[in-house]
Amino acid sequence: MFGQNFTEQDTLRGSITPEREWWDLNYYDLYVDVDPDQKFISGQNTVRYEVLKPKQVLQVDLQPPLKIEKVIQDGEELKVKDHGNAHFVQLQKPQKKGDFNEIIVHFSGRPKEAVLAPWDGGFSWKKDENGKDFVATSNQGLGASVWWPNKDHMYDEVDSMLIRVKAPKGLMDVSNGRLRKVDEDTNTYHWFVSNPINNYGVNINIGDYVHFGEKYAGEKGELDMDYYVLRDNLEKAKNQFQDAPKMMKAFEHWFGPYPFYEDSYKLVEAPYLGMEHQSSVTYGNNYQNGYLGKDLSGTGWGLKFDFIIIHESGHEWFANNITYKDIADMWIHESFTAYSENLLLDYYYGKEASADYVIGTRANIENDKPIIGPYGVNQEGSKDMYYKGANMLHTIRQVVDDDEKWRQVLRGLNREFYHQTVTTKQVEDYMSKKSGIDLSNVFEQYLRTPKVPVFEYKRDGNSLKYRYADVVKGFEMPLKITVDGEMHWITPSEKWKTEKIKGNLSSFKVNRNFYVEVKELESN
Repeated sequence: MFGQNFTEQDTLRGSITPEREWWDLNYYDLYVDVDPDQKFISGQNTVRYEVLKPKQVLQVDLQPPLKIEKVIQDGEELKVKDHGNAHFVQLQKPQKKGDFNEIIVHFSGRPKEAVLAPWDGGFSWKKDENGKDFVATSNQGLGASVWWPNKDHMYDEVDSMLIRVKAPKGLMDVSNGRLRKVDEDTNTYHWFVSNPINNYGVNINIGDYVHFGEKYAGEKGELDMDYYVLRDNLEKAKNQFQDAPKMMKAFEHWFGPYPFYEDSYKLVEAPYLGMEHQSSVTYGNNYQNGYLGKDLSGTGWGLKFDFIIIHESGHEWFANNITYKDIADMWIHESFTAYSENLLLDYYYGKEASADYVIGTRANIENDKPIIGPYGVNQEGSKDMYYKGANMLHTIRQVVDDDEKWRQVLRGLNREFYHQTVTTKQVEDYMSKKSGIDLSNVFEQYLRTPKVPVFEYKRDGNSLKYRYADVVKGFEMPLKITVDGEMHWITPSEKWKTEKIKGNLSSFKVNRNFYVEVKELESN
């Protein structure tokens, strides 16, 4: 279905290799000296880990042209066998189960420059309108190892992290978590993340920033919401960023408490469109509503909010709180977060507005390949994970047919998998269990095939004959129909069914909220 040939490097990056699985990440202390004039970085990462079982070879990932200068453990320099992006550290000290050990990885070089951030990421070396350096990182998919050495697989999140960034004089660095201190003599910013963080969520943002903020009365108490924008954009930001507390109110309602109160919430201007860096959400939507001023739904509702503030912040729940173990399951991030756009509209404008929006986004669906990608090779599936995934979730909401139960399913996901990495199966099983409905064939259909169910029907007097075509074996999703304005539930399957329905069948309609194709056939 996907047709790619995968390499050994894909497997080394995308799988839990023997050199990864024996140790568990505990803490990073990352230091980076950023030189925009030379487009050069240097630094070190202290990696603290717990030994799960004895082994003497540890895999660290760092992508060329960056180089590992040396690796130290207990003051001793270790041998490193380089193999493309993967580097195998030959440990001398016996690694005993239960021990907490550290290595210090020194690195330097000119990191890959982002071509089209954040999709083709790396370092963005830009200038603001006053000619001052404006620098940022973005690296989902490509991997955090494009700019710093780490365990570059999503299954193992570090428990906490210190990020120290030396920025050019007169500029500020904003990274994840809370600012602990600034070394004035070297202009080094110390940021501490107290919650588990996925590696692609770690970021550097350097610019001529000014700050403003507010206290938000949230579900878990007072939340610091801080905003860092380029100096010239302060007034525009104060107006546009009013969407941030609106977002927080709606998403805490639907998804539960913001997952990182201890680390605050930040919105940080960046020299590219934006990205969901944990507690350091980046923003580059030009201070306008929609997606760069466009409504992705074509309905007008997409211009009621700033797409980047809403979408990227939605990822704090689905991506940063609940994180995929394997990028093949990236739908867990993108389907729920694309769906969150319509839930924001639901909260402020009602169900019909939100339905208009999510149904409008169907025009962006290609049905080219499955939403879930191949496992173990760092390969995502179809871009349909956004709006096909959102429409799948919108459809499931109709099947659940109880808005409060549906809200509790969404909140329950964020509670059950709080600060965890997960598989699709875990999410599927939880949603089936908590909704009380076996959704396995619904997920099978929409996530693992590129096909949309086709509801075929024939009318004969007051008899309706119907079935599903182009569906997986056993697909029996209930469907809501109306006849003469009256609602009925039917449960089509692959086999034809006939049902007598009161009313004039010429008025027959399938409820628009179900993502199915509808095809009337000639009666025999």
